[in-house]
Amino acid sequence: MLNTIYPPVRGGPPQASRIIRPAGLTLPAGTERYIVSGAGAMLIDIAAGDSITVTNDEGGQICEVVVADASGRIDAGMVGHGPNSDAAGLKALLVSQDRSLQRLRTALEIRGIDLAAAGGIRFFEATTPPKTQVELTVQRGGWLVIAAPGTDMAPDDQKTATPLSVLVRRATVRLRETSRDLPDPLADPVLELRVHSSTAEAYFVKAGDYIQIIDVDGRQCTDFQCFSARKLDSGNEHALDVTATRSAMGHAYPLPGLHSKYYDQDFLPLVEVVQDTCGRHDAFSLACYAKYYDDIGYPGHINCTENFNKALGSYGVGPRGGWMAANFFFNTGVDVHGVMYADEPWSRPGDYVLLRALTDLVCVNSACPDDTTAANGWNPTDIHVRTYSGAEKFQRAVAIRATPDSEPKMTKETGFHDRLSKLTRNFVEYRGYWLANRYAEAGPIEEYWACRQKSVLMDLSALRKFEVTGPDSEALLQYTLTRDVKKLAVGQIVYTAMCYEHGGMIDDGTLFRLGQDNFRWVGGDEYSGIWLREQAEKLGLNVLVRSSTDQLHNIAVQGPESRELLKKVIWTPPHQPSIAELGWFRFTVGRIGDDQGLPVVLSRTGYTGELGYEVWCHPRHAGEVFDAIWAEGPAHGLTPMGLSALDMVRIEAGLIFAGYDFSDQTDPFEAGIGFTVPLKSKADDFIGRDALIRRKEHPSRKMVGLDIEGAVAVGHGDCIHLGRAQIGEVTSSMRSPILGKNIALARIDVAHADVGTQVEIGKLDGHQKRLPATIVPLSHYDPKKTRPQS
Repeated sequence: MLNTIYPPVRGGPPQASRIIRPAGLTLPAGTERYIVSGAGAMLIDIAAGDSITVTNDEGGQICEVVVADASGRIDAGMVGHGPNSDAAGLKALLVSQDRSLQRLRTALEIRGIDLAAAGGIRFFEATTPPKTQVELTVQRGGWLVIAAPGTDMAPDDQKTATPLSVLVRRATVRLRETSRDLPDPLADPVLELRVHSSTAEAYFVKAGDYIQIIDVDGRQCTDFQCFSARKLDSGNEHALDVTATRSAMGHAYPLPGLHSKYYDQDFLPLVEVVQDTCGRHDAFSLACYAKYYDDIGYPGHINCTENFNKALGSYGVGPRGGWMAANFFFNTGVDVHGVMYADEPWSRPGDYVLLRALTDLVCVNSACPDDTTAANGWNPTDIHVRTYSGAEKFQRAVAIRATPDSEPKMTKETGFHDRLSKLTRNFVEYRGYWLANRYAEAGPIEEYWACRQKSVLMDLSALRKFEVTGPDSEALLQYTLTRDVKKLAVGQIVYTAMCYEHGGMIDDGTLFRLGQDNFRWVGGDEYSGIWLREQAEKLGLNVLVRSSTDQLHNIAVQGPESRELLKKVIWTPPHQPSIAELGWFRFTVGRIGDDQGLPVVLSRTGYTGELGYEVWCHPRHAGEVFDAIWAEGPAHGLTPMGLSALDMVRIEAGLIFAGYDFSDQTDPFEAGIGFTVPLKSKADDFIGRDALIRRKEHPSRKMVGLDIEGAVAVGHGDCIHLGRAQIGEVTSSMRSPILGKNIALARIDVAHADVGTQVEIGKLDGHQKRLPATIVPLSHYDPKKTRPQS
């Protein structure tokens, strides 16, 4: 009876919102995580009672530990172990020329830790399985030096150095206000300035000095503004102007590289961005102001604009009702409908932006007080500012993460960078490396023609390399790659896809067979190696998958004259194929010049649609390898080629590119590489096989080529129509010099994907401006691949 009077309700208390966050943001209080890179080392302070876990992430990596007390005296017993090593690997690293270890050398010197008398502890062996751990308990406070030593890997060897993970659980949780929460200074600071939550601080910076703006606890935004001090002295309050900056740079916000500067309204450059570990900011709106809070129902709410006015008053800057600013760590944007949106920042604890002052500056930073939205993760915290002398040298870099749980890796220079930087300053960040975009003397069109007619040289070291070894290596690769790995001979290479269970592509790449149980996977995505390790662990296979990207850099020599050029450079022993004998998708092991030269691996592979090769060497040898090839280049029209020209030749040849022509929503058939999936001839099961059978039998889209009428530019993502209906989209496009017309790669609904079908490419809103186009085969240039096989 009562149920008819009182309707049923949802029982129980409310449930908390479930949000899955990366591990780096969910570590318990008092827990710290560190990554020791392969062939690297670091210093960690330790206290009595701390617990330390060292994990051999990829397996097969030696670990050396040296422990010292507060006075610098070495004593392995401080972590409950007796010494069993002289730390030879750590010592070898420190006497090398590796610049990344300079801070460690300095730190050891300051603390009086003399490794000459080191009684170290060695853990793990070359056969140690991945994820193996050791536990240490600290008896007395002091310092722990931990190293992942390794020697230079020969290009035909697989003895690579890989990372170690270190988890420190503090016996005493440290207060958040201590400087230990901050990342180590990049150099000796000139200024240390804490901007406390919901405040702002102004400061002076000399021309040439660096400004490091640090998000202390993560998910905290800061508005940054600056003025030319000289202009202020003259009474001109010309602040950093984000509209002028966007107009000059062509970017929503500057990043390290070609488009790195912020300007004032007179286009005077004020600062340039040198390093950025977050990569997500905005400059769309004003710093928060009183009217904003008034209008959303929070009258009198503290705001960045009034904090700016107060902080800048001592420098004679007049107050404003709203301040334009570079809004670092803000996650604000404009959607496709022109509406602004905001969400939690992408920044993690310790993330920073490093700027360089281009003139004497008066600067101001806020710690944004917004607790009414997700802008600061609902919890405003502190910002910290450090400045450094202009005498310091910091490499331009941004941070990338292979997965949300990964520690950030800063952009690196390849082994060939020293030589190539003499030929161009136009480098772009590509997956953690600086690669040449175009060269000063020639430019993309001339580079393109050199590739088609003579020979070119390009740096492709950003490709990810993984050494797959052990008795179950073939079984793992047979199960995770679409090709039939069992048919791969030693010395042979195969191009293949790697797919998820639903058939979507993780990556494409090439697999080298170095021995019966020895393989090398070369792909574009760091995650492909992680995926291989995850599958090996899930299946319990006896196999190691170890990264060798930093031990193996490669330069491509492509074009009709590449074979004749390299014949003059590469020596091969009698038991290895000579360059003249080397078949398509085969590799040989040789040396530069003669039998005493630098070791290299030479593969007959490429990404241009031309006859071509790739030369693989250790980064330390890259300069000399480059010099040997370059010296023979003039007789063969050798021209350096950048990414702009590479994009042109690969589109003509119908070669696909991750993020443009395929993604995890695209299967190999939809990406135009169905030939990599031998569903009828491969006798073994592999990941995604059932889904790929279903998707092949019931296709919805097909990769095709387009011939476009007219010379109007077409871009990635442009819609393709048949009448009013959209039937596909452009994935890659270019104006072909050799064909004399605009061409594109596109994904089209199978109902309209026949060669010869007339379609229209939509511009503007897809309807008010269209370009006629005709569907053609995917490869516009040399569709039968006769040139690379020549």
